[in-house]
Amino acid sequence: MNQIGAENQTSITIDDAMSESNELDSCYNCFQHFVANGFSKIDESSFEGDIIKTSFFSSLSRNPRISYRTKIVAIHKNSNTSQCWKIRANSFAVYTKAVADTRGGDANIKYAWYGASKNEICETVMHGFSWRRHSISVSPAKHGLDEVDGSGVGHLLLCRVILGKQEVAREDSRDQFHPSSMDFDSAVDDISSPTRYIIWNTHLNCNILPCYILSFEAPLCLSGLTEPKTIKPKTWITFGTLISILSPFLDHSQRASLEEQYTNYLEKKITRPQMIQRARAIAGNQLLSAVVKLYTNKIN
Repeated sequence: MNQIGAENQTSITIDDAMSESNELDSCYNCFQHFVANGFSKIDESSFEGDIIKTSFFSSLSRNPRISYRTKIVAIHKNSNTSQCWKIRANSFAVYTKAVADTRGGDANIKYAWYGASKNEICETVMHGFSWRRHSISVSPAKHGLDEVDGSGVGHLLLCRVILGKQEVAREDSRDQFHPSSMDFDSAVDDISSPTRYIIWNTHLNCNILPCYILSFEAPLCLSGLTEPKTIKPKTWITFGTLISILSPFLDHSQRASLEEQYTNYLEKKITRPQMIQRARAIAGNQLLSAVVKLYTNKIN
């Protein structure tokens, strides 16, 4: 069993060869979209980047095995200076003051994570939160995350949220679109130890302001950041075998470069996805996919 697990880490499948490129392209397209909509990439080792990373991994603390296998890909900061975002930021500031004046000087502002699909994150970055929903829920910054979009690279919004005075409510209630009375501003699932903050439809783009986008690479089949489910066995080709098969099709410099990357991988200087990405860059998508597919078909 351990041998199989080790081989999976030093091998590549037909799915890896053919779909990894789409995942990387999708990730790159998301980053382009973020930048085009006023989010600038920040250095992960900077002071603010370090705080965000610490908060993220704190939220995974109840799943240490997941935390160990999850890595941050990029962090983008909301630097948008468009008129639309200025209005949103101004609305957030105005509403902060209004809630503070009503609630004894404290608007109860918190940072919280919002997890959704890649498409919804991109839509939110461009247009704000959708009014079609009766509410959205976000996770306290240091609480375990509950929503992640599948496997591979996912994205989370880190937002500032005006909570004001809270009441207990069910997020899935179909009859509630706003606070139950003027005495409340938002809702939680548990007053004493909340795991979800609920922002109602009527307050979506006044009470919540996206500040950062954290992109991360997670283990396969993450749903609520739980352990991966058992998956159907695949045919694996080790990187060593792959390099041997590819060698006749590569020139001397390409072979040397590929062997260097494999050495870096064995010495844990690069990750498995990075090894696959660099093998693709050296050999080319078409050749790599064809070789892996041919080997897989032969074994099967």
